[in-house]
Amino acid sequence: MLAAVLIISASGLIGAVILVAASVFMRVEEDSRIEEIQGALPGANCGACGYAGCADYAKAIVENGAPVNLCIPGGAAAAKSIGAIMGVEAGEVERFKAFVTCQGSYAHTRDKYDYEGIESCNAVNAYYSGRTACRFGCLGYGDCKKVCKFDAIIVENGVSRIDRSKCTGCGACAKVCPDHIIVMLPESDKPTVMCANREKGALTRKVCDRGCIGCMKCQKNCPAGAISVKNNVAFIDESLCISCGLCVEQCPVSAIHVPPKAGQIVD
Repeated sequence: MLAAVLIISASGLIGAVILVAASVFMRVEEDSRIEEIQGALPGANCGACGYAGCADYAKAIVENGAPVNLCIPGGAAAAKSIGAIMGVEAGEVERFKAFVTCQGSYAHTRDKYDYEGIESCNAVNAYYSGRTACRFGCLGYGDCKKVCKFDAIIVENGVSRIDRSKCTGCGACAKVCPDHIIVMLPESDKPTVMCANREKGALTRKVCDRGCIGCMKCQKNCPAGAISVKNNVAFIDESLCISCGLCVEQCPVSAIHVPPKAGQIVD
């Protein structure tokens, strides 16, 4: 019995020595800059940079030469710090904010049926494009709110809204929205069409009194030629827009707004 115990103990000791030796001789040294860069990142792991998380992005910068200015939540400050670590110029970081292109709250639309089931936009969207009368509008179950790591989204009166003072522009909400009515826009004073309804004007008016009716008044009055009406809904080319505000004034249904400032909500 004693011999068996000694043999087993000796085998375990030899195995441990071998494992320790292997860990020492086969260890791959990690570049210390990876940890430094991780420290300069906000740690949100939101994926806005195109990588799985902050650790993957830091590794890609050091090992693969990824650009140092891809972290949207970290913005210019993070890019500058990472650039200093890597000894390169940070470059510009364009700031984006999420924006819900829908005004379909229950002040302006209604439900077409009662829904009892999974509390999810994806789930309710499978039933005739949602419960609200407008099949192009916000579904109102807050899938976007659930994925927002910055508590920047609220659901009020059947429609999601973004608190722009908290939004970091990571884009997670836009990715999860099944109807793609959340868009990422540069921080600017350029107006946006807050509707995605592609029905003809008369049909749109029946389901929402703030929906774009495709009347083309904005297109005809835009001095920069930045607006076009396609599939019965207006689109604004921000690269051409001069922020004159005529489209906001001319819209008969108030479907065009300048994105609100931080803390403001469009009603």
